[in-house]
Amino acid sequence: MKRTLIWPRTLASRLSLIFLIGLILAQALSFGAQYYERYESAKTTMLGNLETDVSTSIAILDRLPANERAGWLKQLERRNYRYLLGEGSPGAAMDDMPVAVTSIKDAIGMEYPMTVTDIPGPQKHFQVHLNLTDGSPVTIDVRPAMVPLSPWLPIVLLGQLALMIACTWLAVRIAIRPLTRLAVAVETLDPNTHAVHLDEKGPTEVAHAAKAFNAMQARIGAYLKERMQLLAAISHDLQTPITRMKLRAEFMDDCVEKDKLWSDLSEMEHLVREGVAYARSIHGATEESRRTDLDSFLDSLVFDYQDMGKQVQLSGKSAAVIDTRPHALRRVLVNLTDNALKFAGAAELVVNVLADGSLSVNVMDRGPGIAEEDLAQVMEPFYRVENSRNRSTGGTGLGLAIAQQLALAIGGSLTLRNREGGGLCAELKLPTPH
Repeated sequence: MKRTLIWPRTLASRLSLIFLIGLILAQALSFGAQYYERYESAKTTMLGNLETDVSTSIAILDRLPANERAGWLKQLERRNYRYLLGEGSPGAAMDDMPVAVTSIKDAIGMEYPMTVTDIPGPQKHFQVHLNLTDGSPVTIDVRPAMVPLSPWLPIVLLGQLALMIACTWLAVRIAIRPLTRLAVAVETLDPNTHAVHLDEKGPTEVAHAAKAFNAMQARIGAYLKERMQLLAAISHDLQTPITRMKLRAEFMDDCVEKDKLWSDLSEMEHLVREGVAYARSIHGATEESRRTDLDSFLDSLVFDYQDMGKQVQLSGKSAAVIDTRPHALRRVLVNLTDNALKFAGAAELVVNVLADGSLSVNVMDRGPGIAEEDLAQVMEPFYRVENSRNRSTGGTGLGLAIAQQLALAIGGSLTLRNREGGGLCAELKLPTPH
């Protein structure tokens, strides 16, 4: 099975991984080069000392009386080689001579003929056998060893690794912070609310990106404002000729055509008013926020409907005071409640406090509901589930679009879902009260 390299998902983790691997490899390469240089230097020094020490030690043993030689062995012993009085351990002849053997031969090989044997065992070593002037055998037992490391070196390496990790984390955080800020700004970009400009300070690339984002945000806002102003102006200007046409229809003789004309003009007037309302809802954020007691606000709304003889009920309490735009919030709930009354004849408002502390107001009914494939589209402007042009059944297709725009303007969200047993639930989520 082919294995693929699995990269971390976040840019910060990827950059951290690349930096750490690069720094660790560079540190390992530097340490390896320094260690090799130290090893070669130490080996050269050791071989030079070995020649001098061996020639001196053998000369001392050769000149000492036989009965005094054993007392000098401890003083002549070194870390990786020692002297033995005798034939030494049995071993095999060596084919590939170590560098140390060459140094020993250079030191004493001309005066003292010698043989070299390889000694097996847990720690592989070799012995050099020779005879002193009086014929006494002497063995040089050589145990090669690596150049010792200083005990503080691992601590220094761990400290360097910790320093590299800290510097990598700091560098990645500094590099990612502007990108994170830009991503948050893009996610929260909403032309319906007051534009939040990014700070244009910092490195050249970051400042350039912030300026480009701010310019883009301004262009989007200006574009939408122009289109909404155009829609509002057309809708507003259409009211005057429609009103004149309705006045002229008043002077017509009573007939079926008059009734049809009057119905068409009324439908046009309603559509124009909804167009103006939708254009205004795009800029619902212009209303000032106010401290509002949500329970009292909903009680007032429901009582108004009940006074008109509508079957609207309220359940649940939040005991919350929120910062919101009351006219925009009222328009959202009125549109949702009117839809419920229109299609089901009754509506129920339910207030819930969610686990994260935010609030939700559910407007529920037992009407026919909406097909699942239409739930995502019904909040688009001028989209109607009912395809007829009859305003009494299909409406203008702007009620839910207006409600959604105003929900965004007050910092909330609007979602629709079908209820078990039939009916629709429109959930308006409100920001967490401060």
